[in-house]
Amino acid sequence: MKKVFLALSLVAVTFSYAQDLVITPENSWFKAGVNVGMPLGDTADFTSLTVGADFRGQHLVTPSFGIGVASGYNHFFGKDDFQDFGLIPLAGFVRYYFQPKGLFLGTDLGYGFLTNTDNNSGGLYINPQIGYHNVKWNIYGFYQHTFAQNDIDLQVVGLGVTYNIMF
Repeated sequence: MKKVFLALSLVAVTFSYAQDLVITPENSWFKAGVNVGMPLGDTADFTSLTVGADFRGQHLVTPSFGIGVASGYNHFFGKDDFQDFGLIPLAGFVRYYFQPKGLFLGTDLGYGFLTNTDNNSGGLYINPQIGYHNVKWNIYGFYQHTFAQNDIDLQVVGLGVTYNIMF
């Protein structure tokens, strides 16, 4: 329960800062993209691949520091006798851009809701990223970890790409 409270607190803080910010096409972006990942650890025992959609709303607080909200859907393909299932993250995120074009670091923190599973609704979700960005595109590597109920840890490493839509 403490993990859920922590994740929801982060999202609430992100929204409270966002209320004081002026949104312009130069500092606020909607990001839409796709990702693909390989399961790690115990997750690799019952899934073979993940494919997902990534949706983000970002505001640059400074030219180098962005905050926002992230969601999407990740589909886990079951292997052997295990069925497919999904993960819907709801997270706040931060990103640090070293230059207007080039390397960035960031992480998402929130809650991952599981779909098509029995006796497990999800848990704490963290998704650190490192990547390359320019005005229109972000290409990144990620490590995704969801600390789900009943001592289930979902771990994935992968690659993603998002397109920036200025608004």
